Amino acid sequence: MTDSPVALITGGGSGIGAAVARRLLDTGWRVTVTGRGEERLRRFAKELGEPGELLTLTGNAAEYDDVTTAVETTLAEFGRLDAVVANAGFATGDSVAEGDPVGWTDMVLTNVLGPALLIRASIDALKETRGRIVLVGSVAGFVPTPGNIYGATKYAVTGLAENTRRQVTDWGVGVTLIAPGRVETPFWDSLGSLPPGHLLTADQLADSIVWALEQPAGVDVNTVVVRPLGQPN
Repeated sequence: MTDSPVALITGGGSGIGAAVARRLLDTGWRVTVTGRGEERLRRFAKELGEPGELLTLTGNAAEYDDVTTAVETTLAEFGRLDAVVANAGFATGDSVAEGDPVGWTDMVLTNVLGPALLIRASIDALKETRGRIVLVGSVAGFVPTPGNIYGATKYAVTGLAENTRRQVTDWGVGVTLIAPGRVETPFWDSLGSLPPGHLLTADQLADSIVWALEQPAGVDVNTVVVRPLGQPN
């Protein structure tokens, strides 16, 4: 098992992050997942039978000390790091002209600063393995919606992915932006209900993320937009 690849996933206790972790574990990866909710992470590990290939760590993706601790603990436990997936994020569900700013700071820090901190904390280890960075963006980072602050954070992630790629490609590190459309996950819990129409499942999106992670050496897939059929925007 010492040669099997290792991934670190932020926001990995549920939804897309958990689905990616399951897929990777099934294909022989070792996986660290982080999240703010200790009980949620404990339940996730228990559901999987608490495998030795899974490490769960409580931490805030927008706090650099927590992120560096996650990277260092992963390296100490598994001995290497081959991929990071910046998945942690949320939406306040309000608008710039009519919303309540009280939640915006945490959203911007989690959605934008969080992926940047993960890149900074992990890049030295990824250079060693010629690994990969996956940033989970959104269709909202390409298609403007009136007043959408969340969409603005995902526009920032879209830019961060390309800016990062241009810096790290000469170091042998790949960068993929995965931009999903509507996905049926706990993301919608804070917004009150699921959106209308067909939604992707977290497992379907996880297939795209794992596909990007398992590209052949020397291949760098950069931008993948994944919508459910029937989503026009």
